[in-house]
Amino acid sequence: MTLDISGRSASEIAESVRARIERGELLPGDPLPPVRSLADELGVNRNTVVAAYRQLTQAGVIVTRGRSGTRVADLSPVAQEGFAAGSVLRDVGTGNPDPELIPDLSRALAGMAGRPVLYGEPVIDPELEQWAREWMRDGLPPAAQLRLTITSGAADAVERLLAQALTRDDAVALEDPCFLTSIHTVRIGGYRAVPVPVDDEGMTPDGLRAALEQGVRAVVLTPRAQNPSGASLSARRAEELRGVLEDHPYVLVIEDDHFSLLSQQPFHSVIAPGHRRWALVRSVSKFLGPDMCLAVTASDPETAERLAMRLTPGTTWVSHLLQRLALSLLTDAGTMAAIERAGAHYAARNAAFVERLTAAGVPADAGDGLNVWIPLPVPARAVAEQLMRRGWLARPGDEFVLGGDAPSRRLRLTVHDLADLDAERLAADVAAAVRAAGGRLVTREVA
Repeated sequence: MTLDISGRSASEIAESVRARIERGELLPGDPLPPVRSLADELGVNRNTVVAAYRQLTQAGVIVTRGRSGTRVADLSPVAQEGFAAGSVLRDVGTGNPDPELIPDLSRALAGMAGRPVLYGEPVIDPELEQWAREWMRDGLPPAAQLRLTITSGAADAVERLLAQALTRDDAVALEDPCFLTSIHTVRIGGYRAVPVPVDDEGMTPDGLRAALEQGVRAVVLTPRAQNPSGASLSARRAEELRGVLEDHPYVLVIEDDHFSLLSQQPFHSVIAPGHRRWALVRSVSKFLGPDMCLAVTASDPETAERLAMRLTPGTTWVSHLLQRLALSLLTDAGTMAAIERAGAHYAARNAAFVERLTAAGVPADAGDGLNVWIPLPVPARAVAEQLMRRGWLARPGDEFVLGGDAPSRRLRLTVHDLADLDAERLAADVAAAVRAAGGRLVTREVA
């Protein structure tokens, strides 16, 4: 069946498919005929159909999924972090830092005046580069040749890193469950996400090995405070992952250490001394505020050179005013002490909530990061619906999952800014929601 696809040349066949999609006759997710059958029905060489599908794939119109066939690309929006617009419910799924713990910028802003920066000058502020070099070298192999790049946040860095190394439909290994922005970045770039399971110690070696066997050209992972799970790489796990990557030195490895200065866990890198393509990204948004769109990327020289070409002065460079502001804050002893207190606060509030929740019959671990990742005995969407009836808006784990069709049994909650009474009420409401959804609570034995 040709689905009314016509044409004799690759461009004619591609235009026929595109026209059917634009008219709504082919919808996102609809399958396209296999190359052989379409070529036979149109009376053309198979290579002609292959070329047509390649044109459509490069344009992001269709996606190929190996044995799963070729389908119309699904451009439906991915869930995003932040407050839900227009909700009257108490939003406990935001993923936001506490605004009360973001340092006051006013004093630092007063000292930002200085000479203007002109076209052709270095993209990185020299003083920021000097400070950041020590920050980024910590935890990396001592012999690593390290070059720095400044981007407009971690998501901007990851997007540019992938774009300089990949083409559409290249495979990228992503953690499963995965950070929402990473899912969005890979989908918009037209890459093929290969899910790698995450456990309490981070990305699993077997999962990474399987992804490499599928031909992934890049790996994006979170060394600590993985979002949404809160997992951090142990020293043992990092060593195991380095062993898996040993035979793949040209696969681009991107470590997104988004929580960095706030993390309560040590940093363990999977980048081995001999790895040829790598990047470590550290953003300031979690501790200096989401509006401070700045991230530092350390990478191998070739990756840095390619990345720098995408940040030409006068087009997409990061403002030197913003760079100077970040440097002023990051070199201020009072600000750094406040960041340290904020990290301890997030950890303490999350641990206290998990203790309340466990006492209510829903056992959980706090992990690291801004959120808690709650295991449930029933599907998360059913619990989220019950919580809405009780005045809460939560994030079901389904939004973060890449692989499998089974409904998620995890709930991501942002609870660090709840007062004690609100935290008590939410824990009780989660337990009540589990019961209402048909789940059983775990009762503690009294000694």
